[in-house]
Amino acid sequence: MNWYDVIYWLLILAGTGQAILCLASLAIPKALGWEGKLQALPKLMRQIYWTYACYILGAHVCFAVLSLAAPGWLLQADGLAAAVSGFIMLWWGARLLLHLTTFDTDEVPEGPWYRAAEWGLGLLFTGLTTVYVLVFIFNLRGLL
Repeated sequence: MNWYDVIYWLLILAGTGQAILCLASLAIPKALGWEGKLQALPKLMRQIYWTYACYILGAHVCFAVLSLAAPGWLLQADGLAAAVSGFIMLWWGARLLLHLTTFDTDEVPEGPWYRAAEWGLGLLFTGLTTVYVLVFIFNLRGLL
């Protein structure tokens, strides 16, 4: 098996992980009680909050679909493939960094499911960052 094949299947795995994240994300508002907590904000702030949440979820859906339906497009070793994979790499790298450094989990409910979810997210973000670093490097070979 060559590097192309390995990275191709890593993209399928990454797409699957992102799709699972998208589905799991639908449970987060209820699990963390967003409805009640967001009511304290002015209406415009709530609308902006939900807009950002939808944009983020939409980006994750697009990353999942692209990685699952067209992994070959992400491995073209050209400028566009490098730009797209570089963007996704930075997206997940930033998310991993935020997960590790800034999230205050004091308000997360106690229990094994919540702790497992926190660890699972950290592992997922690490894995996604790693896969897209590899894809980006693979694509750079076509530009050098």
